[in-house]
Amino acid sequence: MNTTTMIKLLGGCTRVAKLVGVSVPAVSMWQNSDIPYDKLVILAATLEKESHGLVSRKSLFPLTYKMIWPELD
Repeated sequence: MNTTTMIKLLGGCTRVAKLVGVSVPAVSMWQNSDIPYDKLVILAATLEKESHGLVSRKSLFPLTYKMIWPELD
């Protein structure tokens, strides 16, 4: 799933900006690149829930999810 689709799934730039505490223009810029790692960690559980498991924390962070969310092991 690309960044633009993830942002739309999470409710758009304004909602994502509020969730992670950044400006709306910053989130808008992510649509042309990637969501920064630290912000994606914050959004991952919500993204997993909003996508009904289509996007999982394990799939977003296949090498590090156990360190971030040990309960997923």
